[in-house]
Order: sequence, then structure tokens, then C-alpha cells
Amino acid sequence: MKLHTRLRRTAQRTHDYDGAVEQQYDERKFRELLVLVSGRLTGDDAGGATKLNKVLYFADFAHVRRTGQSITGAAYQKLPNGPAPRRLLPVRNALVESGDAALEEHDFLGYKQHRLVPTRDADISVFDIEELQTIDDVFSDLEGMNGREVSDLSHEEAGWRLTEEGETIPYTAALIPREQPLTPAAAAQASAVAERYGITI
Repeated sequence: MKLHTRLRRTAQRTHDYDGAVEQQYDERKFRELLVLVSGRLTGDDAGGATKLNKVLYFADFAHVRRTGQSITGAAYQKLPNGPAPRRLLPVRNALVESGDAALEEHDFLGYKQHRLVPTRDADISVFDIEELQTIDDVFSDLEGMNGREVSDLSHEEAGWRLTEEGETIPYTAALIPREQPLTPAAAAQASAVAERYGITI
């Protein structure tokens, strides 16, 4: 089923949905979120670029589910390792050029990680209380997970599953319910019911 069809059907089932999740990109908020997240990942051995991208994504999309609005309005594209913000590299490079952050190379299990290490604290005054709570909750939910695990988790998101590589993931995809896995017990029960009523599945 095409993404826009899924979104339309989801919209019809969502009472507080106004037809579109309108987002205005705020580069100042995105910059400060990048500083905040990269700063909090400094002590995380698995906190390389993959996990950084996913924390940013989950913060924005979780906030859409909670409030109908993202935190930064940043555009996220589908990449093989999961969603990533399109403006990440320009904003990261600007932070490095201004001296607000440094780009460091770390070794993790023999792999090279490129980490953004802030030289200043994030200006959290650009966020409201609800946004800061969402950011904290995302960190709590992803605590202890490595880059591969958060990447796999992002692949369960409807927006990642229903877009093509390189496409922008629409914020409305946050409103599509996550599909539940089919367990062996559920599959057996479905087969028994289908057999009883002569249904082919």
C-alpha cells in the first residue's frame, strides 16, 4: 500500500488529526538539539554517528506522536542504517567551524566512530518543557542500546518501511500505528480459526 494511502486512512482514524502535520524547520532548535544530544552521548561508548542520528529522529517523531508537532521541523531521509536528518552535515560543520564543537575519531570494538563533541552547553532555553521531557524520555528509552540496536528499532518505524531510500520521511508517518509482530502462538490461533471457518490465509 502506498505511503499516502496509508497516511490518509490513518488520518481518518485519528480524531485530533487536522489533515497534515505542519512543520516549520527551525535551524536554531536543530543546532541546539544536535549540541544537546551529542553532548549527552559523549559518555556512551556506542554513541557514534548512527546513534546520534536515531536519537534526533526519535525525539522529533516521538514529539509528533505526543503533541502533533515536531521539536525542530528537520527533514529526515531514509538511509540504509535508518533515518538521518538532511541538515546534519551542514549544521555539524558550522558548529565545528565556529569552535562550538569538535569532530573526534574514536575506536569502538575495532570500528572507527566519528563523534561530534561539543565545547559548550546547549542553549536549552529554545525548548519548551514538553520538548525537554520528550528528549529525556527518548534518551531513557534508548539507554544501553548500541548503534545497531537503535538502527534496527528505527527500521520498525512506518516512515522508514514505507519510503524509498533517499526519500524524506513525512512527519505524518509518525501517526501510523506500529505493526505488531506475529508470534507463533498468534499464527497458530489464526490458522485454527481460519480452518474452522474455511478461510484461506
